[in-house]
Amino acid sequence: MQINPRLVYCNLKGFMPGPYWKRPSLDNLVQMMGGLAYMTGRKGDPLRVGASATDIMGGVFGALGIITALYEREKTGKGNRVISTLYESVVFMVAQHMAWAAINGEPSVPMPEVDSAWPVYDLFDTSDGHKVFIGLTSDFHWQRFCDVFGFSELKADQRLTTNTDRVAERSWLIPLLKKELAKLSKEELVTLSQQAKVPFAPLMRPDQLFDDPHLNESGGFVQTTFPGGTRTKMPKIPLRIGNYDFNLKTDPPEVGQYGRSVLSSIGYADEQIEALTANGIVVAK
Repeated sequence: MQINPRLVYCNLKGFMPGPYWKRPSLDNLVQMMGGLAYMTGRKGDPLRVGASATDIMGGVFGALGIITALYEREKTGKGNRVISTLYESVVFMVAQHMAWAAINGEPSVPMPEVDSAWPVYDLFDTSDGHKVFIGLTSDFHWQRFCDVFGFSELKADQRLTTNTDRVAERSWLIPLLKKELAKLSKEELVTLSQQAKVPFAPLMRPDQLFDDPHLNESGGFVQTTFPGGTRTKMPKIPLRIGNYDFNLKTDPPEVGQYGRSVLSSIGYADEQIEALTANGIVVAK
């Protein structure tokens, strides 16, 4: 900053400045200490989420901070230092559970053990061995669901008139729905849910997403070649600006690939690059 006061740079760290500043960190580690693993698993069995969510969130907040600092520089002429961290990203994500504990004066309860705030917000087994999530969060959802699925008696049941009523009756309502919906195949359950215009989602594995019709038809994938030659579809950045979406810029590089052009672009002469390579400081191809 003393050499170039317009410089904007970012530190991606485990922790913000404070007692933990110098501690090493990992995605899994901060999920445990930040409460996310506790909220994901059942009580006594903390469970990290099934993706490197904290690594991703730390990068996203870092990028947001850089963009903000660049806008600030347009007004002040001065750069700034951006710090984005893993731990604080996790704490931000569990803020809703911290707020719940503060308001209710009770310890946080893991998500799998929380009583549902919605009358129907559950996974249902199908007759052909699949699972489909259905969420009915309004009276309109419930009415259309009953009409399309043929649950006229449930629709007329005075105990199930409102969302609040149905939440109070979950102890018998959900087992009944599970029993009835288990008679349907996945395709039948999905088709009827679409007809009823209610929220639904088949349970999917990541590898099954390659065949997802929406991702394929909406342009959500880009052909990518990995080091070693494997070529496959991979998700694009989930963002579009006007008519522009974020297509593939380069494939994931081999070790050192593009290193020479990157060093050249920031001012290194050929002889300097050769010296760095010869001394094993960089790999540049």
